[in-house]
Amino acid sequence: MAEIIDDQVATNLYFDKSFNNQAVKLLPGEYYVTDKDLLLVTVLGSCVAACIRDSYSGIGGMNHFMLPDGGGDAGSPLNASARYGTYAMEILINQLLKLGARRGNLEAKVFGGGNVLDGLTVANVGQRNADFVLKFLQTEKIKVVAQDLVDIFPRKVYFFPKSSKVMVKKLRNIHNPTISEREKDYRQRLHKVDSGGDVELFS
Repeated sequence: MAEIIDDQVATNLYFDKSFNNQAVKLLPGEYYVTDKDLLLVTVLGSCVAACIRDSYSGIGGMNHFMLPDGGGDAGSPLNASARYGTYAMEILINQLLKLGARRGNLEAKVFGGGNVLDGLTVANVGQRNADFVLKFLQTEKIKVVAQDLVDIFPRKVYFFPKSSKVMVKKLRNIHNPTISEREKDYRQRLHKVDSGGDVELFS
């Protein structure tokens, strides 16, 4: 089995002065779940973030992932890309359930999938990520209550699981290459995992 090297719990905790709130910053390949009044923050280019919460208890979490390239027949639901995306979503949902969320109460808000990386527009990575997350949630019967997907701009997403509030800022005038460099590095690491064989999923 290929090792998943990039899906891990976010560890960048800080105090966000703008919102006067404890916050967690998620980088590509990370996720975080909480039953506390935390702010979850991430910046998305071609990647997608799913913000999923229990609408009754307020237990919620966020992930940040990108489908790797290739992996066999693109039309097959079992190709490596689909398996990886499924893993990224299932690890978030499973951790929410472990924390006490109930599957029947789950609702989702999804963001990202922008075509923002040079050289990736042909592969349409952002659109593939967006299509995948919507199809996955539909299959799992988790209602999507808000979405902001595709487009050409990076986004900064602020998610307050306790209240379900999400704020999205389109980064229209960004000149900092950090987002692109971070996602390119993440994509290269994913490609190594993707070409290494099967991906082990949690049940």
